[in-house]
Amino acid sequence: MAMENKRKNLKKNQLISFVITVVLIVVLNIIGSYVFTRFDLTSEKRYTLSDTTKETLRNLDDYVYFKVYLEGDFPAGFKKLRRETKEMLDEFRAYSKYIDYEFINPSEGSDPAEINEGYKLLYQAGLNPTNLIDQNTDGSTKQMIIWPGALVSYRNNTEIAVDLLESQMGQSSEEALNASMQHLEFRLLDAIKKVTRFMKPNIAFIEGHGELSEVEVYDITQTLSQNYNVGRVEINGKVDALMHRTEPDAQGRIKAYPSFDAIIIAKPTEPFDEKDKFLIDQYIMHGGKVLWLVEPVFATMDSLTSQESTIGVEQDLNLDDMLFKYGVRLNRNLLLDMNCAALPIRTGQVAGQAQLEFYRWFYFPLVQAASNHPMVRNMNAIKLDFVSSIDATTSEGDIVKTPLLKTSNYTKVSGTPVFITLAMLRQSPDKRMFPSRSQNVAYLLKGTFQSLYANRITAEIAESEEMQFLAESVPTSMIVVADGDIIRNQIEVRTQKPLPLGYDQYTTNTYGNKAFIENAISYLVDGESLIDIRSREFKIRLLDPDKKVNQRLRWQMVNILVPIGLVILLGVVMALIRKKKYCSKTTATNEKE
Repeated sequence: MAMENKRKNLKKNQLISFVITVVLIVVLNIIGSYVFTRFDLTSEKRYTLSDTTKETLRNLDDYVYFKVYLEGDFPAGFKKLRRETKEMLDEFRAYSKYIDYEFINPSEGSDPAEINEGYKLLYQAGLNPTNLIDQNTDGSTKQMIIWPGALVSYRNNTEIAVDLLESQMGQSSEEALNASMQHLEFRLLDAIKKVTRFMKPNIAFIEGHGELSEVEVYDITQTLSQNYNVGRVEINGKVDALMHRTEPDAQGRIKAYPSFDAIIIAKPTEPFDEKDKFLIDQYIMHGGKVLWLVEPVFATMDSLTSQESTIGVEQDLNLDDMLFKYGVRLNRNLLLDMNCAALPIRTGQVAGQAQLEFYRWFYFPLVQAASNHPMVRNMNAIKLDFVSSIDATTSEGDIVKTPLLKTSNYTKVSGTPVFITLAMLRQSPDKRMFPSRSQNVAYLLKGTFQSLYANRITAEIAESEEMQFLAESVPTSMIVVADGDIIRNQIEVRTQKPLPLGYDQYTTNTYGNKAFIENAISYLVDGESLIDIRSREFKIRLLDPDKKVNQRLRWQMVNILVPIGLVILLGVVMALIRKKKYCSKTTATNEKE
């Protein structure tokens, strides 16, 4: 009788424990559906939002809506990108109730014409498709069109497009997907900042010294116009060209402020006069930011279209003393690099079509990051044309000089005048021709600068209330690149329309020029907070590709048989334990009886 009661109590306790467990699971799931949380146990805290992101989300005052086009029957890599995007948006929502989203399958439907029309609208909105060939388990393949991006809207503002897939030259598809997931926070937060910004910062291209034309910088102008008011300004000695001055206050004091958050000096070919230099200098002293894209050597491919050789000569822009004062020297040389882009050469014509062959052109180096600065970290190769080296100098003031871009370790430095000939295309590249190590070609200068005109102007100008002359700058920054073509887009040969910056119409390669210019302007105008998020580096833990192919069957069997074996082993052990336990109790009971 006592034994029977014990069994009843045991069953009752087990039933109560089961009911409590089920209730707890249901309650936790209900809570989890309303409250999003995630415990970040990764060493690099890859799932922890930055303080900048949290602050931006908490300051939202209306809904930001994401339409994400990552829905459908995707390969595993894109499914993971979809999951990571959803989890990131859920985490955004945990800090702001004004984040909302939906996932859309743009390929859903039975009418091909309707689907194609939808594709066209997405392309016009700014999204870029990815053609993917997926291999099935039976060995067959199918082609898929994926739109790995999102359209983001806020209130009645125009939707902006966000590409969620990053790809770099030389990257495998797995590495590209991992890089995309690594930069999700940056891309989504950047989209929120863009779409919620009502007062755009002002930036301007400087004109009047033979700079690049509007057509040559058309693509980057359109890109920057999404975030900034972009204009073109000719200084021409006008005092108010770069600065605006307030009306006199009650004490008759006038204050001067930069009219632009940043200016771009893109490949000037004519000298700057002292008036323009003085106005640029004072713009910097009052906190203005400058992106210098200046070439100390004049060399162009236009000269080689009608003849086989040309000469690269020094180009006097009357800026050397100014840049030297700020902390850098542009050297009178041209750099040749084994790591370079290809040059198309017409070798004949077949059926009315020109036949092109591609040769490595050492004057088109593909430069890489020269430091771990967030502006250039994890960036695709950047194509330059006829670039010179830059040296940091000893300068007055508290200035931090950070190299940004450099050539490879197989570089040749040629002093001016440089004889440039297409004949070198017929030569096989030899490492012995490139004896120099990497050369820096871009610098970030940040700190307090000394004016070039301190102690050089009359007391009347220095003390003028209207001029507001400063001999030392407020803390500011500038970027100096020894190549102006870094910002120049190509012109399509047949239609004469501007192409995207960084795209080479001959090789169909896309380089990282646009990303670099965007990052540079973002750093100068918006500061370090957003660019720091982009620079967060996570460890990419990829599977060994050789083992994936050669040991596939072995690991499939391990994944199938080991769990089954463990369950069977656990069952046998539990059965033995129960048998031993209850056998001993039965024996003890019998002995008592």
